[in-house]
Amino acid sequence: MATEAHGAEEGSSLVFHPMDQFIVKPLFGGTEVHWYTITNVTLWMALTIVAVLALMVLGTSGKKQVPSRGQSMAEMAYGFVYKMVEDVSGKDGLRYFPYIFTLFMFIVFANVLGLLPMSFTTTSHFAVTVVLALAVFLGVTILGFVLHGTHFLGLFWVSSAPGPLRPVLAVIEIISYFVRPVSHSIRLAGNVMAGHAVIKVFAGFAAIAAVSPVSILAIVGMYGLEVLVAFIQAYVFTILTCVYLKDALHPAH
Repeated sequence: MATEAHGAEEGSSLVFHPMDQFIVKPLFGGTEVHWYTITNVTLWMALTIVAVLALMVLGTSGKKQVPSRGQSMAEMAYGFVYKMVEDVSGKDGLRYFPYIFTLFMFIVFANVLGLLPMSFTTTSHFAVTVVLALAVFLGVTILGFVLHGTHFLGLFWVSSAPGPLRPVLAVIEIISYFVRPVSHSIRLAGNVMAGHAVIKVFAGFAAIAAVSPVSILAIVGMYGLEVLVAFIQAYVFTILTCVYLKDALHPAH
């Protein structure tokens, strides 16, 4: 019996739940979460906003000819997104640069802060990424109709295709257009969630002496990869936003 108990105890050390890190929990006790409940998601979204403001406001408050580290980071991020919007959406898209830049900075900081120990990655939740994607989708759709009226529907009509194929292609274009917010949101949340889950799995195996060195090396490697993914996913989300904006500004095929 003692041997079985010891075996069960050893077996329990292998039990870990990599998805537990994504559970939304109230900060001030209780288990129920309502729309007004302050949760770990609320906290880390607020910290993300504070971090963005700290970099962009405090980092650039005392501009110097020889920029500080914070000023250099802020200017580099600004120039990077500005060039992206200009290259993808054209000069007309620059009037929407403030929103796109805010979107990029929020996602980057949310992803990076989520890599801190004991933190919560807000962009791993579809509730967050779906709202971001729907805001882009509805925004560019409304903008397209405001600027072009019914001519915006030309986005779905491939005039260069043979006549009989145009209705079929129009249906495909409409379906792909309405799938945009789904793929836009799932891509970000899915990649962030998967990376964090893999790190948690390796961390669970690190408790086993026989495989601990390998697990630690795997954690370090995955952590470095996730730092890269944090920036790549923000870039992908932002550049897709620019592509959708371009379709709204210039809808003709």
